[in-house]
Amino acid sequence: MKYTVFLTQEAEDDIFEIYNYVFENDSPLKADKLFQKLKEKCLQLETLPDRGHIPPELKRVNVLDYLEVHYKPYRIIYEVVEKKVFIHCVLDGRRNLQELLQNRLIR
Repeated sequence: MKYTVFLTQEAEDDIFEIYNYVFENDSPLKADKLFQKLKEKCLQLETLPDRGHIPPELKRVNVLDYLEVHYKPYRIIYEVVEKKVFIHCVLDGRRNLQELLQNRLIR
């Protein structure tokens, strides 16, 4: 069963910020490679999107509608609705994400 994957504007902005940070602080080549890997990881959600797990920060506050998968330190937070996967954010897992996730996803 194939799902359609959509990135919200916020998720696109997250990826753009990650790309720019790596581009400016490491190298353009690494930024391009990371962009491609994040894109691949997002598109893999076309099949078996339920393989992700509920982010612990959201589970603590009883918000169970979102799942996450990881690529290196990055966390891809998404929601499955019928045959659609909505990616809401792509975040650096090294940050404290409790407040950020609550503010962004619980509106």
